[in-house]
Amino acid sequence: MLNTMSYVKKKNNLQLVTTKSQTMETLKYKVITSEKQYDEYCKILEELVFGKAKNKHIQDEIDLLTVLIEKWDKEHSIFRELDPVELLHSFMMDHQLKAKDLADILNVNKSLVSEILNYKKSMSKEIIRKLSSHFKVTQEAFNRPYKWKKSSRELAYA
Repeated sequence: MLNTMSYVKKKNNLQLVTTKSQTMETLKYKVITSEKQYDEYCKILEELVFGKAKNKHIQDEIDLLTVLIEKWDKEHSIFRELDPVELLHSFMMDHQLKAKDLADILNVNKSLVSEILNYKKSMSKEIIRKLSSHFKVTQEAFNRPYKWKKSSRELAYA
């Protein structure tokens, strides 16, 4: 886009008009309007976050992408439709993760992950923090009430 600006100067009682042309840059990122664009921005964000280059420009780019992605998530959220465990299953499927991968990400043993995925244990605050950080969603996505199944031992003492 070309933007022309005129300047008026007085010199020796003469008016000089100068014109300056300025090229406006097109926006690198725009408000997300499609799933394809959303997926693309998520991929770019992940590359920036886990990339080695860190400077003010990169951090600004990360912040902007985060705002755009969070806006899309808020407007198109499946968070309210799925309980936290269903949401976790969905993220695992989208990212092609297995329980072992999730255990490594959370730095917990696989049996705890299995119990969470099978509604036998609830998610701790620390696990919720790690999940929200890893999947780039708000903690509220995982920090909502849901029914989990108590083990037969817990039911005997209830």
